[in-house]
Amino acid sequence: MATDNVDLPDLSQEAAPGTAAALLNNDAPTEAAPKHSAADLEAVFDVPVTVSAVLGKSSMEVSQLLKLGKGTIVELDRKVGEAIDIYVNDRLVARGEVVLVEDRLGITMTEIIKAGSGS
Repeated sequence: MATDNVDLPDLSQEAAPGTAAALLNNDAPTEAAPKHSAADLEAVFDVPVTVSAVLGKSSMEVSQLLKLGKGTIVELDRKVGEAIDIYVNDRLVARGEVVLVEDRLGITMTEIIKAGSGS
């Protein structure tokens, strides 16, 4: 599945002089930016998303993959204690730490990745 990564300008900020957004906004009266709240997102509250927490990655040949069995250890590219990557719909959105919640694993977000700054 191809993902189009398009950086869009933040229209809530004042447009730089000479840009198309600045030209469009010159005719509009200057007003305070509208306040946004969680209620503005109510239309998307029920949209399902897939959240993945990636502990690490490893590359191997198919022949090595076919030899894997119960008890085999696969070395990952991360060190113990290093932050894990948190993806939403295959897009990196945060980094965090693994935590224990009763008898299940969970994640605590320690860093939010802003659009365009993820690797």
